[in-house]
Amino acid sequence: MKHSQFAFLCPLLAVTGLTGPVHAQSPAGDLGVGVELVLAVDISRSIDPAEQAIQRRGYAEAFRSVQMQKAILLGDWKRIAVTYVEWAGAGSQTITIPWTLIDSPAAAEEFAGRIESGASLPVSRTSISGAIDFAAELFEGNGYSGGRRVIDVSGDGPNNQGRMVTDARDAALARGITINGLPLQVDDAEGGGGWSTIPDLDRYYIDCVIGGMGAFSIAVTDWDQFAAAVRRKLVLEVAGQEPVSREAVTRAQVRSSDCLVGERRWEDRQRLWAE
Repeated sequence: MKHSQFAFLCPLLAVTGLTGPVHAQSPAGDLGVGVELVLAVDISRSIDPAEQAIQRRGYAEAFRSVQMQKAILLGDWKRIAVTYVEWAGAGSQTITIPWTLIDSPAAAEEFAGRIESGASLPVSRTSISGAIDFAAELFEGNGYSGGRRVIDVSGDGPNNQGRMVTDARDAALARGITINGLPLQVDDAEGGGGWSTIPDLDRYYIDCVIGGMGAFSIAVTDWDQFAAAVRRKLVLEVAGQEPVSREAVTRAQVRSSDCLVGERRWEDRQRLWAE
């Protein structure tokens, strides 16, 4: 059985906002929380219904886990705000579960149930940039003031629609938002996949997608490992930590990915169809 691969990117920008439970509310009246977290989950056509169900179960199990609930309830604020978003192409982003306060095991269980009871229809194309841009706007006026603002992006391929992913990433970082990644390399690891997959998606996420204070990426290479990877990732995000890996430090120091590889593959595919 294959194991999830861990990687992190050293801090690029300081995150603005509160750093501890000095006040229960911000001057604007927003409720203070440890972290405002957007779960941005890929539902593009390359992820079939069975795999989408695995994703939902994985996120639900994470919120039901003792580790996750402890991370929330033992944190400085003892509460977080989270929203669940599904995305695919440039114009395909949906808030499946709106901003929700998690401040007790019961609240975590209820949120898990809402994730698991949902169903999604696959949508064409992959626009990580669209997902980041959409998620970044969700923090404004959401009623919460977090010590950190985090977008957690999962996906099984590179950006192939919308503006450059690095432009969307940099715009989010300029707003004090951290972007973490969950690249799904399962198809490639099992010898499957199609035109939209790349063998080094983990590297692509490090170079082109993630960024901000303590940003990191956890690559999943086997669906059997998905739930454990999501749980570990969310616990780290809530706790404001990142996995430590000597290999990851070395790899993150030199950027080598083509951040337009997805767009180039789409153009090549279009040319083949036209011939």
